[in-house]
Amino acid sequence: MTTFNINKNESLMALQQLVEENISKKLSYMPESFNQQQHQALELFKQRLFLEKTIDEAISFNKNLNFPNENRNLYLAKTAENLIDVFKLRSSVFTSINYQEEFPDTIEGLNFDKYDSNSAILFYKSDNMVTGTIRVIFDSPYKLPSESQFPFDEMRSKYTSICEVSRLTIYKETKGLSLEFKYLLNGLHNIFNNNKLDISLFGIKEEHYKLYSKLGGVKLLQELDSYGTFTVPCLIVSWDLSQVSPFFKKAFLGHK
Repeated sequence: MTTFNINKNESLMALQQLVEENISKKLSYMPESFNQQQHQALELFKQRLFLEKTIDEAISFNKNLNFPNENRNLYLAKTAENLIDVFKLRSSVFTSINYQEEFPDTIEGLNFDKYDSNSAILFYKSDNMVTGTIRVIFDSPYKLPSESQFPFDEMRSKYTSICEVSRLTIYKETKGLSLEFKYLLNGLHNIFNNNKLDISLFGIKEEHYKLYSKLGGVKLLQELDSYGTFTVPCLIVSWDLSQVSPFFKKAFLGHK
C-alpha cells in the first residue's frame, strides 16, 4: 500500500507539473473566450489534483498516528469520505460566520490547504453527521500558519517537537461547553500526549483567552492588534497539554 501511494503521488505531481506548464499557454488562432474557458478548466483540474494529493497524504499521515481512542463520536479522518465531510463543514461554517476571506475555500464548498497533508485531523460525528473538527499541524519544512504573524524559531530551539492547532470548527455554537468542543479538546490531548509532541501553538481572539487560560499550561506569547483579515485584538499562545488543569481534567477528560 505504501508503494502504491508513493507511485500515485509521483504521478499526481507529474500531472500537476504538466498542467502548470500548459496553463498559461494561449492558442493564437482561437478566440479569447476559448482561451479563458481553457484557462478556467485547467485551473479547476489543477485544484482537483491538489485535492487528490491532499486526501492521499492526509489519510496516510493519520493512519500512522497513535490514537488510543475510546470516545464515542470522536474520530481521526482516515478515509476520503471523512476528509470531504470535514472540508465541507469548514466551508459551511466559515461562510456562515464570514471567515471566508481569512480561510478561503480551495474548491468551492471544500475548505482545505497544504497543511492538511501533515495534520492530525479530528472530527466529531453524531447521527451520521460531522458537526465539529479540529486539526493539529505537525511541524515540517513549511512554516506553520501563525508564523505569518509571529516567528516560532525560538520555540523550535527550546522544544524538540512543536505543532499548531487550527481550523477548530463547530456546526452550531451553544452557550457553555458544547459536546463537540469537549470531545475535540479531549482528542487534542490524546494526540499531543501519544505522539511525542512537546508544545502546541495557535492564534486566538483576545476575547477567548479567559477560557483557554483555565485549561492549564497555556502561556501568552504575543499580543496582536489584528491577525490576517481579523481587525480585532488577537493573541499567539502556547499550550503544553501535559500540564492541563484540574478544570480541564474534569470537564474534558471526565476525571472526578
